[in-house]
Amino acid sequence: MIMSELCGLCTRCLRFLLPSPPPLPRRRLFASTTSSVSLGNKKDKKEKVVVISGPTGSGKTRLALELAKRLNGEIISADSVQVYRGLDVGSAKPSPSERREVPHHLIDILHPSEDYSVGQFFEDARQATRDILDNGRVPVVAGGTGLYLRWFICGKPDVPKASPDIVSEAYSELAELQKNEDWDEAVKLVVKAGDPKAQFLAANDWYRLRRSLEIIKASGSPPSAFQVPFDSFKEELGTSLTEDSQNVHSSLDVSEEVKPKDLDYEFICFFLSSPRLDLYRSIDYRCEDMLSGTDGILSEAKWLLDTGLLPNSNSATRAIGYRQAMEYLLKCRQQGGRSSAGEFYAFLSEFQKASRNFAKRQMTWFRNEHIYHWLDASKPLEKVLNFIYNAYHDQTGTLVVPESLRMKKDISNEREILQLKTYRPKNRHFVSRNDCSDILDWIRSQGEVVNSVV
Repeated sequence: MIMSELCGLCTRCLRFLLPSPPPLPRRRLFASTTSSVSLGNKKDKKEKVVVISGPTGSGKTRLALELAKRLNGEIISADSVQVYRGLDVGSAKPSPSERREVPHHLIDILHPSEDYSVGQFFEDARQATRDILDNGRVPVVAGGTGLYLRWFICGKPDVPKASPDIVSEAYSELAELQKNEDWDEAVKLVVKAGDPKAQFLAANDWYRLRRSLEIIKASGSPPSAFQVPFDSFKEELGTSLTEDSQNVHSSLDVSEEVKPKDLDYEFICFFLSSPRLDLYRSIDYRCEDMLSGTDGILSEAKWLLDTGLLPNSNSATRAIGYRQAMEYLLKCRQQGGRSSAGEFYAFLSEFQKASRNFAKRQMTWFRNEHIYHWLDASKPLEKVLNFIYNAYHDQTGTLVVPESLRMKKDISNEREILQLKTYRPKNRHFVSRNDCSDILDWIRSQGEVVNSVV
């Protein structure tokens, strides 16, 4: 694994600065048809933390930025790619000007050759939360990495920390297999050591495989043997739902009626999404935008390759967009720095498809995270901000989501289901063969530079 530090990197990307809406009024926003969530006993006051999540391309970054301005807040990124320096375009990282407007945490803290774990995120994000609250400001946690947010809210499993000797031992046992890219043999080694669930890890997730081996060596048990706070949360939630469901009006979303009472903070959580067809279209356009210009995601993928990293070899290079872009550029290099328009469009299609599938997985994940209120991102931003702002300041103990803002979790419309099944991307920028000529020229120029060096 390449551990060299990044030197002299200068990445640039186009950003569009959106005008800030006027200050929000402090009026209450209710509607006659609602879904509600109990926020617990008003006498037992907890410090408030706002969480904004949503699938890729849903607009959560902009929403969090505008909300933080109004709440005198600071943003904690819950994005597993934004932690890496140099990966700006593909992670839709807030621009430098946006980060000057509102303080951001957990952005640009690692070189892409380093791995970042959910456990480390928990420690870093909780520390940032404490610091923000102690400074009299409001923590706004924003991102779409589901496991990061689950641990952040519910707590992390009580898994023993391995000693430096054990860490070194586990690394040594897997190092040669990783160097030879022998994933299957490495999995067999960890399964034999005592973790049968290692076979279900994502291919080439060497960090988690190595961490599993460390836990086994440190405790004699696999990771699955340790209690996970989220499991207790689910049990409490399930019991409360069973007890309350008979007394709930049929127009309410029963799955959102309760919150666990033993969380460290009062988490006010929102999941921002759009009608699925609109979201998919937005994602496709977003992928095109990331490829426009000479400083887009392809340039960042080239830099990753130039540092010695390979696609799908660690956390950063497994990220959606970067993996596909690195694989495409490697193919171009193997062809002497050449690419046809057809090869470019095949790459673009794969990039878009992977991004849509990722958004679909995010929605599936958060559908089962009952602490979130689903909001319709297609509604005017001012209206959504108004609601969240008032929800934060609400003192009644009940958060009321107007029907006009609520986004359904499931697709029940047969017409929409059929449209999704027959969905095909319709690009805005890359339509004809000539539309990608600048990118093909750039790829050719990069190949010529490599050949001249050789």
